[in-house]
Amino acid sequence: MTNGFAADVLICGAGAAGLTLAIELARRGVSFRLIEKTSKPFPGSRGKGIQPRTQEILEDLGILDKVVAAGGLYPPLREYRDNGSYSEKGTVERAGPTPAEPYHIPLMIPQFITERIMRERLAELGHRVEFGCQLVGLEQDGNGVTARLAGPDGERTVRARYLLGADGGRSFVRGALGIDFPGKTVGVRAIVADVVLSGLDREAWHQFNAGDMERMAAICPLAGTDLFQIQAPVPLAGECDLSADGLGRMIGERTGRSDIQVHSVSWASAYAMNARLADRYRVGRVFLVGDAAHIHPPTGGQGLNTSVQDAYNLGWKLAAVLGGAQDHLLDTYEEERRPVAEAVLGLSTRLLDAQKEGGMPRGREVHQLDIGYPGSLLSQGAAERSGGLRAGSRAPDAPVAGAAGQPSRLFRLFQGPHWTLLVHEAAREPIASRPRLRVHHVGLQGDVIDAGGHVRDAYDLARGECVLIRPDGYIGAIFDADQTAELEAYLVRMGIVCLEEERK
Repeated sequence: MTNGFAADVLICGAGAAGLTLAIELARRGVSFRLIEKTSKPFPGSRGKGIQPRTQEILEDLGILDKVVAAGGLYPPLREYRDNGSYSEKGTVERAGPTPAEPYHIPLMIPQFITERIMRERLAELGHRVEFGCQLVGLEQDGNGVTARLAGPDGERTVRARYLLGADGGRSFVRGALGIDFPGKTVGVRAIVADVVLSGLDREAWHQFNAGDMERMAAICPLAGTDLFQIQAPVPLAGECDLSADGLGRMIGERTGRSDIQVHSVSWASAYAMNARLADRYRVGRVFLVGDAAHIHPPTGGQGLNTSVQDAYNLGWKLAAVLGGAQDHLLDTYEEERRPVAEAVLGLSTRLLDAQKEGGMPRGREVHQLDIGYPGSLLSQGAAERSGGLRAGSRAPDAPVAGAAGQPSRLFRLFQGPHWTLLVHEAAREPIASRPRLRVHHVGLQGDVIDAGGHVRDAYDLARGECVLIRPDGYIGAIFDADQTAELEAYLVRMGIVCLEEERK
């Protein structure tokens, strides 16, 4: 870099959030460094659920097929009774895909595999994680951030235009900024462990003593591995024996069975559940992402998903501002994502309360498909629409065909770091394609043919209406084709059109 900057962006923390940010910046050509204080990748299964909305994101990032191939579906929940009999039920509501929502079933894949696939994607884009490199100090001014980094070769100072704290629930970045992290412990301490064991089949998620917070134990086969994940509440105080012998004794005591044998432990942790939300997500040129900004109980499988979506929201905005968009675009990150985290905190806590009573309901509310930003400053136009989608809504998928007759999907048109403008049966072109904007005409004379009427059903567009899709798959604006000035003004604010280009 020039002007004394080591990179445009310094990302602190190489978990799922930091890796998503890195991939987003890499595919936009933004210079960055991704550092991780640990010496090697995270080895545990912790965030093992990938919700349908996150699956859409992973498809855009180019890794969904690899994630699906490496993981699997959640098995049925097998609840054992004291007499040794059991009943089975689904852990998630299983619904088929629709043209607008192609993914409806959560996937199970251990977090360490998800992150490995993300690192492989990052390597394809020419980047890597700097392990064993820790942020130990930061200062910022109007032009950038000065960061002190400590590694095997000692300390050094680097400059970046922006710094992103994706460094977890005990975030150094959050502490250095003095951002409050209010919330509460929820009165539950638990262990989670990835183990090799015998005595249980891999066809079910085995649960013993449901609703009894002193004796409950859940043992789930981890898709894509030969491991099982043990989850169990433990006393709020005292040491936990997380060895194979210790976990084996606990399982024997709680199940009354001697045939379940723990042979080895690949990763284990004891933790107190918290529900906390940072007061702010941004201070100047420094941002919080993922667990650094919010932590909550693991019930409902929301944590990794919310973190990935934080990064997905921030990444394109940061690249846009570095490319010339107005700085206030970065303020919309907190405006849009903090209310989502607040809602997730409430959902996870409610699901935890239900689990304490022996239930494990997981319906559409955990899929995150209904998240939207209708009140965002970025959501503009067609407020008077009587039906259909509005600005800020998630942009639905739909099967379509190209003018040459080949089948395609809207998500395939959206895939990549660009914006997409869908022009519905307009008599004239409102604006031409640009490097960061692709324009598609939907209709019999267009390059996109809605032969099955699925675009019509999902978007309910009138003749001449245009829908502008953000890079993160949400509707930014809806205009009529003759509102060229309004459309171009919006694109200027997003950095897609420069002022000089607009004047020509």
